[in-house]
Amino acid sequence: MSDTEPRTDGGATTIARMRRNLDRMTAEDAGLYVVLIFAAVFYLVPIESGLVTSFKTGTAIIETAPFAPPGPSGFTFEKWQTAIDALLRGMGNSLLYAVPATVISAVVGSVTAYGLTIPTWKKSYKAVVLMLIIAGIFIPYQAVLVPLTQFWSQWAQLDQVLSFVWALGVSNDYAGIVELVITHVAYGIPICTLLFRTYYKTMSDEMIESARLDGATLRRVYRRIVLPLSGPMFAVVLIYQFTQIWNDLLFTLVLVSTESSPAAPVVLILAGLGTSLEGQDFALRMAGAFFAALPTLAVYIFFGEEFAEGVAA
Repeated sequence: MSDTEPRTDGGATTIARMRRNLDRMTAEDAGLYVVLIFAAVFYLVPIESGLVTSFKTGTAIIETAPFAPPGPSGFTFEKWQTAIDALLRGMGNSLLYAVPATVISAVVGSVTAYGLTIPTWKKSYKAVVLMLIIAGIFIPYQAVLVPLTQFWSQWAQLDQVLSFVWALGVSNDYAGIVELVITHVAYGIPICTLLFRTYYKTMSDEMIESARLDGATLRRVYRRIVLPLSGPMFAVVLIYQFTQIWNDLLFTLVLVSTESSPAAPVVLILAGLGTSLEGQDFALRMAGAFFAALPTLAVYIFFGEEFAEGVAA
């Protein structure tokens, strides 16, 4: 471009565009923006406060406001290092049961929902089976704690069933991990079935009928048509189930019991992190909470696009 050619002032153009947008803004639009800004601040301030607290020394926590960042003398990575050292083993234990329980319950829920939606069998039978499955959603955790404990301690007795595993040098405390997998699968199947069935009800009947007329069996229809189209709902179910299982403390307390166990999950260790006779170490607890939340955050990021499609469906 030569010096004689007119140049566009980018800053002036941006300001002019902003003024035109403000002139077109109605009172309703302004009110909506105010509400959105307030909601964003309302949800983000606690996260920001917890994050900056995790980098503060004990003195900085006392001398500064919760949401104020620490000064140079009050900034430290020590709490994060301590939290990571304390929780790393628990993170591995949590993954040992959260991942298989999530995948198994999603797959079983998908197959069950397919059987209750696509195949043609009596609607009255479908309604009864579906009602029995969905009833499991409304059974509170607290109502099954006593029979659950009796089942695993008196009837199942995994310590004896898996004795060949313990003979290999694995601690028998990991029987609690197996118990958590089976328990979360059993509790996750009803909600997974309901979500998948809702999604499968929106599928084209003509597409399924065309495949059946071409001689495709029920198994082939599921494998070649239904399963490939289930990606968005699998993302929704995997995110939901993984988050619920990862954050669950009640079943962990009942089946694993103590944070000193080699099989203690991260939520069990986190519950006692930073707690002592001297009081609460808030910076350590905040660092531990953010570190323990990283896997769930990673799942949301990894399946974010499919999750949006599944929710929209």
